[in-house]
Amino acid sequence: MYRNPSEMEPLLPSGAPDLEDLAREVVSSSSVLGGQLHPITQQAVIELLRLINSYYSNLIEGHSTHPVDIERAMRQDYATDPAKRDLQKESLSHINCQRAVEARLHETSALNIADCDFISWLHRFFYEQLPDELRRVRDKDTGEQVEVRPGEFRQREVIVGRHVGPSWEHLPSFLSRFGAAYAPGKYHGVMPLIAIASSHHRLMWIHPFLDGNGRVTRLYTDACFLRLPLFGYGLWNVSRGLARQRNEYMAALSGADAHRYNDYYGRGNLSNKGLTSFCRFFLEVCLDQIAFMQDLLKLDSLLDRISGYVSMRGAKLIPGPKSEYQSLKPEAAYMLQEALLRGEIGRGNIVRVSGRAERTGRELLRQLLDEGLLVSDTPKGPVRMSFPTHVAGHLFPDLYPALAT
Repeated sequence: MYRNPSEMEPLLPSGAPDLEDLAREVVSSSSVLGGQLHPITQQAVIELLRLINSYYSNLIEGHSTHPVDIERAMRQDYATDPAKRDLQKESLSHINCQRAVEARLHETSALNIADCDFISWLHRFFYEQLPDELRRVRDKDTGEQVEVRPGEFRQREVIVGRHVGPSWEHLPSFLSRFGAAYAPGKYHGVMPLIAIASSHHRLMWIHPFLDGNGRVTRLYTDACFLRLPLFGYGLWNVSRGLARQRNEYMAALSGADAHRYNDYYGRGNLSNKGLTSFCRFFLEVCLDQIAFMQDLLKLDSLLDRISGYVSMRGAKLIPGPKSEYQSLKPEAAYMLQEALLRGEIGRGNIVRVSGRAERTGRELLRQLLDEGLLVSDTPKGPVRMSFPTHVAGHLFPDLYPALAT
């Protein structure tokens, strides 16, 4: 049983210059991605990805709630089946927590997101919104149902697979060491990205809560990227990559749990080789997800997919938002493409873009607004592009699995 924070060493991998090369590539590639779309259109993509990230983060935990059902939950449209409804609420909690993290970072630029108070707040915010059924875990030894108290660090020992977590009595010391070691601003150059990868494992290794450690760690990791800040982050997210390589992710975590075998494996109590391998895996997943989104958001291809979507709707080959085969006029493609390119456009201008008569153009605009393809903050204000789930699967193929029918 771990009792001394020094047993968490090493805190960063050493002797692995390739990690710095990978980190530089993450910074460079993410920056390129951040410049591919108009900033307002980018925000629409980010809003969609909040929902997608919730889906993939929960999928890692074995909970599958399709993005379409998550979007319904965002409109307070819950399933009648209690189990399915609970999972919708779980996903909604994750999305709300992402937004709350961004708000806190915006309000407090000096926030230490590695501090135990912030880690506890993440858990509390997430778990306070969960239904009772998802706030209980079964003790493997006694079979009893144990309540998970939001934000409360565990008060019993844990064994996860082969990993024996630090003694609960010494968690304050471990978390204090964690907060000091991974505090924002401690590292410079590309080292903060390697620190994010390292701290992702080390927080999982500490296992501070009775349940929810994986979700909290991924939310913490999101906060780390935003706290840097890493330009382009939000247009990609590591959770999708970790979920798609779940077995490799779990194996990499387990490898970094290992004790140091001998002097060749580092100077700390844990294996430097294991931590290095995990960080390499983590950064490669980041690069994979950036490359995936770079390809999806290539402007010419995206404009073509908008045109293709409208054409299929016009031919009634695919349904609209309510599974109804309501047609879309071809000119809708011009309006959506213009909104994508310009970010925001006045209603009179977008009607003119349609090339239709005023009345017909406004009817088409109303349809696009009703379907959520365009949105506006006010009844007469400018409009911008949006990506509801009924269209996202066509505009962003392979972003998430198709809905089973």
